[in-house]
Amino acid sequence: MTAPHVTLRQLRVLLAVAEHGGFGRAGDDIGLSQPAVSQAVRGLEAALGLRLLDRTTREVVLSAAGQALVGPLRRLLGELDGVLDEARGSGAAARGIVHVASAPTISGGLMPQVLAAARQRYPELQVRLSDQPQQLAVEAVREGAVDFAVLVGIEAPEPELEQQALFMEGFVLVCPAGHALAKRRQLALAELAGQPLVLLDHSSGSRPLIDRAFARAGVAPQVAIDVGHPATAFRMVQAGLGVSVLPALSLPLPDAGALCAVPLEPAFSRQVVLARRRQRSLAPAAQRLWALIAELATCP
Repeated sequence: MTAPHVTLRQLRVLLAVAEHGGFGRAGDDIGLSQPAVSQAVRGLEAALGLRLLDRTTREVVLSAAGQALVGPLRRLLGELDGVLDEARGSGAAARGIVHVASAPTISGGLMPQVLAAARQRYPELQVRLSDQPQQLAVEAVREGAVDFAVLVGIEAPEPELEQQALFMEGFVLVCPAGHALAKRRQLALAELAGQPLVLLDHSSGSRPLIDRAFARAGVAPQVAIDVGHPATAFRMVQAGLGVSVLPALSLPLPDAGALCAVPLEPAFSRQVVLARRRQRSLAPAAQRLWALIAELATCP
């Protein structure tokens, strides 16, 4: 059976369309006209005998076949770019695009420092950060949609993933500044019995840790509201709808005059890790970013 004739240009065009959600924006990014982008995609679909995109008058989205192709394709082309970079010289290995996923509290608390340091140390490296709930970030690593992720440590066996521990992080109680617990220097979870709680939902890597910590403390948490992001939790607490238990990376508070953060007992913490697919080497640019994050995580 004759293999389909697929060009590298067609594959890069597909990735650009998937990245930008349209032919015009993709063409602007890769320097092609919109008709040329459309023609490349049609040629790729014809060669593979698959519909890769679903087109409407308003948007262009990946079909099921397109979604299955784009994740591994992004990783493979990233590896190819890394190989070509190394062939161009030792300094070129820091060039290229690195796709990273991170959980929301980590995106806000750690990744700004990482991205700023990467821009200074490796100015030719482009980092594409996906701020995703823990479960989606894990899936992105498994499917090859990202090079690696920065996550809450995964305790359940994950044969497909390799984890590298970065640091341990504590949790804090966030409450209104006028709350009875606001003036405490430290709290035990047992002291939150009966308090209405605003907690990160179960898509978060922190929620199972919070639930287990309450169980160990013998407390049945009174969950009033589940939220997907710390910023939402801050607003709910400020509105007087409850108190929240959040990772320390969620700080600083958006309004230190209206809210207060009180450390929780030292035994209550989570581990932040780097995660990648097991037995799959990273492209040189991705490896440099991985090492940079590990370096920054050990700095005081």
